[in-house]
Amino acid sequence: MPDQVAQKILVVDDEPQITRVLRSSLVSNGYEVQTAQDGLAALEKIAEWTPDIVITDLAMPRMDGVELCSEIRAHSNVPIIVLSVREQEAVKVRALDAGADDYITKPFGIQELLARVRAHARRQKHASIDHLDAPLSVGGFLIDKGRHRVEINGREIRLSPKEFDLLLYMAQRPGRVLTHRMLLTAIWGPYATEQPESLRVLVAQLRKKIEPGPEPRYIVNEPWVGYRFQIEEKQP
Repeated sequence: MPDQVAQKILVVDDEPQITRVLRSSLVSNGYEVQTAQDGLAALEKIAEWTPDIVITDLAMPRMDGVELCSEIRAHSNVPIIVLSVREQEAVKVRALDAGADDYITKPFGIQELLARVRAHARRQKHASIDHLDAPLSVGGFLIDKGRHRVEINGREIRLSPKEFDLLLYMAQRPGRVLTHRMLLTAIWGPYATEQPESLRVLVAQLRKKIEPGPEPRYIVNEPWVGYRFQIEEKQP
């Protein structure tokens, strides 16, 4: 169950049946919910209501989900979960590049959606502002940017500069879907977005050093989209 102070969730979709179902399910789980039928209406709601999480469809009239993500990211870090049908793969990637944090493919189970909402709510609650080179502690990782040092569960791991940059970028965004384009731009700059092989090689090198076994536990694939940095969250 959510905390005593109800989390506020804005659901954006032009299909009334979907908004009714999502509103009912979220409210019954203790969330405060408002809805909007398109991106422009959503921006008005955000300005007056300040939601804690935004759940948005992609295909909508007036302003679609991709543009909505861009507009929100221009002034807010509120978690954004996009809803998409399987055929919208390219649009889904554009939404993630525009600032969405996660996506769920239609049709989806309500329990999956609730689990994603809870995860983003926890991360938002515990998020802290990075102060210059202050060490980052996330899951079992301790990443000291100033000393260029990484520990996993107390064990020091030696990384190359690019491996360190990739780990730091991903660890600062745990649970968020990071597209190939986002990672390439972050590590090599805006002119490297057409070189996905470089990213695959770097990810493979980093996995060899941080993963405890052959199956990825921390850096997991999002097929055709990118990667997600997954950590084991402590249970309350």
